[in-house]
Amino acid sequence: MLWMTFAADRSLGRPRVAFALSRRRGTAVERNRVRRRLRAVFREVAADLAPGRYLVGVRAPASAVTYRPARAELVRLLRAAEALDSSRDSRP
Repeated sequence: MLWMTFAADRSLGRPRVAFALSRRRGTAVERNRVRRRLRAVFREVAADLAPGRYLVGVRAPASAVTYRPARAELVRLLRAAEALDSSRDSRP
């Protein structure tokens, strides 16, 4: 459903996040709803994120991206990229 690219950069004071959602993924309203959901997830885990640049995209139609599955997928991607401190509790 999601993909992510991470580039570690310790010179950044905080993580920089961008989203890639093409028009093929849904209407502007649906794409904006997905961005809001993903931003909410990033806010929840922000204290545990490594400094760097994050690019997150959506493979599924935007209307199929609901909060809980998107959060679980994003946390999984962050852990796989070793960008999330897994010693703290970041519930999936």
